[in-house]
Amino acid sequence: MTVLDWLIVAAYFAILAGIVWWSARRVKTTTDYFLAGRDVGFFVIGASIFASNIGSEHIVGLAGSGAANGLAQAHWELHAWILVLLAWVFVPFYYRSGVFTMPEFLERRFNSRARWILAIVSLTAYVFTKVSVTVYAGALVFRTLLADVFGSPDQAFWVGAIATVLATGIYTILGGLRAVVYTEVLQTGLLILGSVFITVFGLSALGGWGELREVARLQGEQWALWRSNSDPVFPWLGVMISSPIVGIWYWCTDQYIVQRTLAARSLQDARRGALWGGFLKVWPVFIFLVPGMIGYALHQKGLIHIPTDASGQLLGDMVFPTLVAELLPLGLRGLVVGGLLSALMSSLSSLFNSCATLFTVDIYEKLRPGRPERELVRVGRIATAVVVGLGLLWIPIMKVMAESKAGLYDYLQNVQGFLAPPITAVFLLGLASRRINARGAVWGLGVGFVLGMVKLTLQSMVQNGALDPGTVLGAIGAFNGYYFSGLLFFVSVAIVVGVSLLTEAPPEEKVRGLTFGTVSASDRSESRKTWDWRDVALTVVVLGLVLAIYLYFSFWV
Repeated sequence: MTVLDWLIVAAYFAILAGIVWWSARRVKTTTDYFLAGRDVGFFVIGASIFASNIGSEHIVGLAGSGAANGLAQAHWELHAWILVLLAWVFVPFYYRSGVFTMPEFLERRFNSRARWILAIVSLTAYVFTKVSVTVYAGALVFRTLLADVFGSPDQAFWVGAIATVLATGIYTILGGLRAVVYTEVLQTGLLILGSVFITVFGLSALGGWGELREVARLQGEQWALWRSNSDPVFPWLGVMISSPIVGIWYWCTDQYIVQRTLAARSLQDARRGALWGGFLKVWPVFIFLVPGMIGYALHQKGLIHIPTDASGQLLGDMVFPTLVAELLPLGLRGLVVGGLLSALMSSLSSLFNSCATLFTVDIYEKLRPGRPERELVRVGRIATAVVVGLGLLWIPIMKVMAESKAGLYDYLQNVQGFLAPPITAVFLLGLASRRINARGAVWGLGVGFVLGMVKLTLQSMVQNGALDPGTVLGAIGAFNGYYFSGLLFFVSVAIVVGVSLLTEAPPEEKVRGLTFGTVSASDRSESRKTWDWRDVALTVVVLGLVLAIYLYFSFWV
């Protein structure tokens, strides 16, 4: 890092501070703090959705996965089509209901018990997976790039991690969701620009796209988009079953993402923002996954050196830091480090604010109803500070867990694959059928979460050598996680439907306007007025790009 690099990073923080100061001055009510006053336009919503999704674990983890597995993870990065589903199917229900959170929506549709289950599970998952994984991934880059500044890689790791978490926590506490979404507009541009430079300089050093295709051809199925069903890690059928289940949960029902659409100034902005986010989501394959493949190819040709483990295997999560350190010219490193900080801080700020919203609205306000607005904003800020502290405390444990896995991104996908199925089942069935009732939803969520956590525990024990895969429990732990995700989804659906049919139908007030069959004619008419040919055109562009990328990469090896 040169003086120019540091000046670029300093400029980024200066602009960030200005946005936070402007946002903090406008926070007066819970709507201001948790939903940015419900006055956000579509462009900011789409950029915020994209920046919230692309954390440092994405940049670092996807590059590592690209080096190790080629295009296998691309299926999760082509979920732009699911954002189209969010825009046209889910957003109208959420926006009309006027809720602050997804657990609150479940209470509207079912009952308070469903709300409690989703709120507690979401909070726990955020702290012990997303927060810690995001911080750990960012710290890996600090360890490589700033070792000389702080004297040692480990010192750079901890100083970078703690300083970034504290800075992000401060601006999230002060400015609320408004500070989060408007800083993410800046962060989206910086993130895309910095990552594009990695791809361009990497391809230039390698010898072009044709050279990368040749390396992919030599790698064969190991780098293919579609793997045979005998593949132990990425069987194509398991991937195609699991990927949409996880995608619908993440993009259409998770507070972390959906909260941005709830902050829109109108239903049209909410829908169009989701579509704009879908367009941005098309590109991570090229700017995050492909650079990892380039890094592997450059390492094989001796043009860069990526650290390896004792068996000679590349340390996948060190691919991106090595590309930045060895490939980029002076000055551009600062831009890419700024992009990494953007990814880290945008994801963390989104997580902090979502956690604060869930705790304040779904737990504190339920326990102490009728509290004044000022008190609820103060509780939200305290909750944010607590999440920051818990995230920091979990980093050492996350460090050990991540280093024992194939990579950060694979670890995160495993956890999400076991959490998502029951939530996806309950939301889809709840919107699709008025006959689904609260008992079915609660049983589906409860049993599904228990089964998912049992599988996650057994799988971790098998991977760490604590459980013999030859035993019954070991066989469950060793069973492919993607197939299990699909199996868990169908079990959850069966429980929700079965229990609902065996018990009484929900009362009219629990389904009015909250299922496809109970939307009034006036609501349908009002919804129709909120979209025109531009929304349809953007939808066609997003779906066309996804289809084109799938077709191209299906035959490129």
